[in-house]
Amino acid sequence: MPEIREDTFDVKDLAEYAKKQKWWNRVFGKNDSGPAAEKYSVATQLIIGGVTGWCAGILFQKVGKLAASAVGGGFFLLQIANHTGYIKIDWKRVERDVNKAKKQLKLTTEKPPKEVRTKVEEVQTFVKKNIVLTGGFAGGFLIGLAS
Repeated sequence: MPEIREDTFDVKDLAEYAKKQKWWNRVFGKNDSGPAAEKYSVATQLIIGGVTGWCAGILFQKVGKLAASAVGGGFFLLQIANHTGYIKIDWKRVERDVNKAKKQLKLTTEKPPKEVRTKVEEVQTFVKKNIVLTGGFAGGFLIGLAS
């Protein structure tokens, strides 16, 4: 094992050293760039995609429940405050503001901005190159949501 001196320590050198080890190729594959389809077997891609999808599904479910509870609870408290006379809501003004917001959204959503189109294209390219991994993620995500 080469001696690593503190004054010459470089992260790139450490990464290159790790890539030369036998275990590195067994874990991460022989090449360090390109889609996962070139680096991992189908089973490994399905397992990685499924586990990460399941974790994301569980997290999405928990955060979704929390957000729904917060929004619902806030609305409930506003209704109680309105009915008991603590606050008075001008519903005509609310309706007018909502209609104004709808008109503004219709004007701005006719064509998505270039940044959004670029990101969508990047996601499409990733999905096409890593279809097995993406399929495993989608399946795991649905299982995570259902559990």
